[in-house]
Amino acid sequence: MVIKHTYANGIRVLLEQIPNVRSVSIGIWVGTGSRYETKEKNGISHFIEHMLFKGTETRNARQIAEAFDKIGGQVNAFTSKENTCYYAKVMDRDASYAINVLADMFFHSRFDTKDMEKEKQVIGEEIKMYEDTPDDLVHDLLSATSFAHHPLGYPILGHVETLARFQPEDLRGYMAAHYAPEDIVISIAGNVATDFVNEVDAVFSSYEFVDRKEAQEAPSFHPGKIARKKETEQAHICFGFSGLSNKNEHLTEVMVMNNVLGGGMSSRLFQNIREEKGLAYSIFSFHTAFKDSGLFTIYGGTGADQLSALGDSILETVDTFIEKGISEEELASSKAQIKGNAVFGLESTDSRMSRNAKNELILGHDRTIDEFTEKVDRITVADVKRIAQSIFSKPYSCSVVSAAGKLPQAIQY
Repeated sequence: MVIKHTYANGIRVLLEQIPNVRSVSIGIWVGTGSRYETKEKNGISHFIEHMLFKGTETRNARQIAEAFDKIGGQVNAFTSKENTCYYAKVMDRDASYAINVLADMFFHSRFDTKDMEKEKQVIGEEIKMYEDTPDDLVHDLLSATSFAHHPLGYPILGHVETLARFQPEDLRGYMAAHYAPEDIVISIAGNVATDFVNEVDAVFSSYEFVDRKEAQEAPSFHPGKIARKKETEQAHICFGFSGLSNKNEHLTEVMVMNNVLGGGMSSRLFQNIREEKGLAYSIFSFHTAFKDSGLFTIYGGTGADQLSALGDSILETVDTFIEKGISEEELASSKAQIKGNAVFGLESTDSRMSRNAKNELILGHDRTIDEFTEKVDRITVADVKRIAQSIFSKPYSCSVVSAAGKLPQAIQY
């Protein structure tokens, strides 16, 4: 059972007691990410995430790292398109210590100019590493093309050029506008007493906030095509289709559909393209849901001389999927996989912490595993065919990264 507290300032605290473990996972989730940035400030959410580890008024970067190492704990963070999360996993006896260190980082980071310049170099290398990884780059190109000039298409890491311009006042200004209490969820899961929320209260309930971030229009899907020339042994291709938002009532049907189409080794794409035709080693699909839109992606990597054949085979598999739908056997297998993954995700405190926070940020309330599995069980073959036709019958976007830097001929329109 997840206990929820909402402070007067709007911060929500979720606590799930798991008495049969010895760990506690704590996550500070903020409802902001790269989609809330301007073109000039692209990458600032991710940069702030890094800088919260670089020193506070009482701890330097080394002391922050040692604070968790010396208790055998773990601390990390990540930035996505719509969320930023700072989290720690510690022994149950160290939960109070962990929340205080996290709070120190959250409220008292110095944003020292010298530290910022060093971290710009670090993130600059991260950007170069990402751009040198073509199977990552091709996905960024797909997002940029599918969402055109909307910030949802911006890269999370930003660009070296924008990174170079950031100053301490930029970081403080962004946090003042986007780290609003009502957009903050503190999720705790593990072996803690219910009165642990009082310790969270002591450091977070007095957080004051003045600014408000501006409302953002939903993006439109653009069926664009893009190719990037890059020296690489393989050619990488992505197809993108307009998907569903994370509040859409048919999202579970997309999950079931994706499992059958490209979600695993028994999927249509894997069996048709890798096992039968030998056209690709890596071939898969996935759906990404945002608060007001979504993107269904199919990825494949192959030799340069087989790119056209791979592209054709992917589209043929999709066409067959639309026309014939799926079998009852495929439906049952997909449901079993989804329900199994959902249950497996309950077996660690960090996965429960994340699950609870996402439910709160997306749905505004807890959703039990029983509620989820019951919804999965109600899905029919007809439901899957209907959602497939809805998504795949519309124009698609496409991105390619290869040594030739060209789209397959059939896609050049």
